Amino acid sequence: MIQFTLKCANDHRFDSWFQSGAAFDKLHAAGMVGCSVCGSTEVEKAVMAPRVRPARSAAAPAPEAQHKPTLRQPASEMERALADLRRKVEENSEYVGLNFAAEARAMHDGDTPERAIHGEAKADDARKLLEDGVPVMPLPFLPGRKTN
Repeated sequence: MIQFTLKCANDHRFDSWFQSGAAFDKLHAAGMVGCSVCGSTEVEKAVMAPRVRPARSAAAPAPEAQHKPTLRQPASEMERALADLRRKVEENSEYVGLNFAAEARAMHDGDTPERAIHGEAKADDARKLLEDGVPVMPLPFLPGRKTN
């Protein structure tokens, strides 16, 4: 896993984890890397300092004596608000995955009952939904099923 600091066209900076540098390049080329603040897919790697671990030494503590990792707690008020929004969205809507555009259009056209949904859509599909008057909006986070 590798963590990159990213910057969108609106100068929002955020960190994101990827399987590898090649995985980032592939997702970026497919337009699947979006700003966590505004949803823009016009993102690029920002200047960042590398994190390098020191070499292991014989003086390293035994594995059971090492600190057990804990989940990172939101540090800022914005992070807490985003975490709360994510929890509310996931508790009160159905995840439809990559079928989001089709499901949203079917509800708008009256072909399926209306309900709260969230999922994923390519930028072009989302743009077409908006142009056709379908009320959708990007979420400032990845769905829980897509993150580690």
